[in-house]
Amino acid sequence: MSNAISPVSAKADGLDARAINSPARVLLASLVGTTIEFFDFYVYATAAVLVFPTLFFPNNDPTTALLASFATFSIAFFARPLGAVVFGHYGDRVGRKTTLVAALLTMGISTVVIGLLPSYESIGVLAPLLLALCRFGQGFGLGGEWGGAVLLATENAPEGKKSWYGMFPQLGAPVGLFLSSGVFWLLLHVMSQEALLSWGWRVPFIASILLIAVGLWVRLSITETPAFQKAIDSHERVQVPVVELFRNHKRSLVLGTFVALATFVLFYIGSAYLLSYNIKILKMPFLDALEIQLLGAVLFGIFIPIAGKLAERFGRREILIGVTVLIGIFSFFLPGLLTSGEASVVLFVVIGMALMGVTYGLIGTALAAPFPTNVRYTGSSITFNFAGIFGASLAPYIATYLQASYGMTAVGYYVLFAAVITLICILLSGKHEV
Repeated sequence: MSNAISPVSAKADGLDARAINSPARVLLASLVGTTIEFFDFYVYATAAVLVFPTLFFPNNDPTTALLASFATFSIAFFARPLGAVVFGHYGDRVGRKTTLVAALLTMGISTVVIGLLPSYESIGVLAPLLLALCRFGQGFGLGGEWGGAVLLATENAPEGKKSWYGMFPQLGAPVGLFLSSGVFWLLLHVMSQEALLSWGWRVPFIASILLIAVGLWVRLSITETPAFQKAIDSHERVQVPVVELFRNHKRSLVLGTFVALATFVLFYIGSAYLLSYNIKILKMPFLDALEIQLLGAVLFGIFIPIAGKLAERFGRREILIGVTVLIGIFSFFLPGLLTSGEASVVLFVVIGMALMGVTYGLIGTALAAPFPTNVRYTGSSITFNFAGIFGASLAPYIATYLQASYGMTAVGYYVLFAAVITLICILLSGKHEV
């Protein structure tokens, strides 16, 4: 009897997809896509601090204008679960590849349009309304991007390598943060702050069209994941994944949402809020504040692969428990670090972004783990984006309000509260649920 594998059986086992989707191509496609998506997302976060309060929310009180800008920043997080449901449905029904391309285009078009918007001075209240609509589009697209990118990596991963493969799409966040901060840093080296406020801020938004073209080229070069191909061949797909998810996987959905809570709170306090705090409260020059942001992005990125290796050696759940406890301890030092001068702010970034890299590097694989293939795109996406609502959407707003009303100690308690909730939910989850 011949040992050759027939084309039909090879397809059923997903071997044809594995042969075409080399590890390098899979990991590049997942990383490039999330990098572009997060670049677009964080360009808005940076502009929400540096530019938008002046151009779209003119107000005699700078704090009120900043809070209004952060309010539009939060819109994307409420749009993300809707994007997760829509793109997740097609990701679990049609396929990971096609859905990822559509999500990238949605995010990209919304970002480019922001760069073309007239200011409040030109069209009045219509300007912030259009800005809010575009921000919704960014969130809608990212809601469909993240889950698909994680599955693209983990569903192509060899046995025992899921945490390592699942780490690659997570690297898109620090790389995107570094690039978005770096673009504004470069602009301030070639133009004045006045020119940046006048027209220079539009450059990174419009230029993102080049990144989108690269992302589409990479995404279109891959084939479907072996796990999804097997689901097609064995007729395992469900008609309406979101209905199946809420009917049979509510526990995983709720626990996963709050397993990621501390991750999101820590990150957006260490990025968007810290940038505004450094500029508005500590009165740092734009360039100095952006350089601290760049340092944070580098440390964030360095500790993501470290997390992947630690998880393979000691277990993903064990590392998540340990880093969550450390985040809780770190919260007690937060007030002192942020109120003792620029050097201590840098120390805050060094410690905070190192912890962030460890927890974020594992959270993608952890949120996908409890869901079966036929609802995994929808389940991991909705979980991640629900966590974004509770942990990220209002984090800069809440931290700004707490600091202004009750002092920096209250911001520390906010981080501690998130860490305690996350730790409880990790402990309630079974060994194979995170």
